[in-house]
Amino acid sequence: MKIIEILFPVFTLVLVGFVYGRMYQPGLRGVNQMILFVFVPALVFDVMSRKDFQVFEYQWLALGGLAVVLGSGLIAWPVAKLLHYRIRAFLPPMMFNNCGNLGLPLALLAFGDAGLEAMVVLFLISNVLHFTLGTWIFGGIVSWKGFFINPVNIATFAGLIVNFARIEIPGFVLLPISMLGQIVIPFMLFSLGVRMVNVEGSHLRFGIVGALICPLSGIIPAILIGSFIPLTDFQFGLLILFAALPPAVLNFMFAEQYDQDPELVASLVLVGNAMAVLVITLVLWWLV
Repeated sequence: MKIIEILFPVFTLVLVGFVYGRMYQPGLRGVNQMILFVFVPALVFDVMSRKDFQVFEYQWLALGGLAVVLGSGLIAWPVAKLLHYRIRAFLPPMMFNNCGNLGLPLALLAFGDAGLEAMVVLFLISNVLHFTLGTWIFGGIVSWKGFFINPVNIATFAGLIVNFARIEIPGFVLLPISMLGQIVIPFMLFSLGVRMVNVEGSHLRFGIVGALICPLSGIIPAILIGSFIPLTDFQFGLLILFAALPPAVLNFMFAEQYDQDPELVASLVLVGNAMAVLVITLVLWWLV
């Protein structure tokens, strides 16, 4: 029953987005910009700037997240070589998962506000690596300009400064930021459903392989690192949930930008997120 309570609102919103996408086929460029430039930065700043947010409580969880991202790449590398997939196209979707669109809502519903805070930390670790190591894998370069002007990273630095310096921000200033941050979770799920409309049958096999490899390549290093570092049971559960998430939508944007088989990467992302219904159900059954 607990699993149904967690998953029902998540996949209902995804389904509503899918139906809407089928009927109206809206453009997603503006949606992506709103999510990445406004709503997610507002959520990150809101969480990071809270007085009760103690970033050092999550230092081992952050290390675990780093190990999951890097470890999944090490596992996916020989798989790509064995199956003759292009490394630059296959590796990043296996490493950088959907801890934004899917991870944040799931963490909130499964573990409450504490789960949301912890998943934000893991999201930031993944985001920093995605805009540095990820762009290097995709295009052979690190876009430092893109990293420093990324609104999510700016919001992170600003939130940490407010937190560490104990700066008092008036409530009427924080309220609209908090309201914008609250929009992001349902909006992300809805937009994820809209994206599901574009799965192409010709790339289905590639997507299915990725959908199987992605959670396995994350869960294996999560279990290994979890046995060596002092995580609480709560943090270990969050790390496993993070590790089991499907590929991030941002991978498709980078693949398109660097011309690394964007159609195949789109299949990895969309099929992986569609099959996440089964994977996440099994993981939550284990954790809950």
